[in-house]
Amino acid sequence: MGMFSEGVDVRCAPSGEPQELTWAGRRYTVCAAPVRWFERRQWWAEEQRAPLGSGPGLVDHEIWRVQVGRADTPDAGTLTLDLARHVGSGRWRLLRIHDALLPVREQDSA
Repeated sequence: MGMFSEGVDVRCAPSGEPQELTWAGRRYTVCAAPVRWFERRQWWAEEQRAPLGSGPGLVDHEIWRVQVGRADTPDAGTLTLDLARHVGSGRWRLLRIHDALLPVREQDSA
C-alpha cells in the first residue's frame, strides 16, 4: 500500500458521499458504495494550542475508502483509495492507494 498526501478535487452526492474525483489530471468515478470512518491525528504535533470548542474537527480526520474507475476508460479496472476530508476547510487529500488491489500486469504475474 502506498501512503502519501496529495490534494484531489472531489464532487460529492447531496448525502456527502464522494461520487467523482479528479487526481493527476484524470477523472475517476466512484463505482462501489464508499466506506467512512474517523482517525485520530496528532494535533499537538501540528498546533501549539487547541482552540476552545474545536475538538471534533481538530482531533479526528474523516476518512473515506472509495473504489474508483477511470471515467474516460471504463475497462481500465478499478483502484481502491483512501481519501481524507478536512472538517474545517472541506478540502480533500488522497492518503493511500491500495496497490494490493491494483490490476496485475502480465509481466508481473509470470
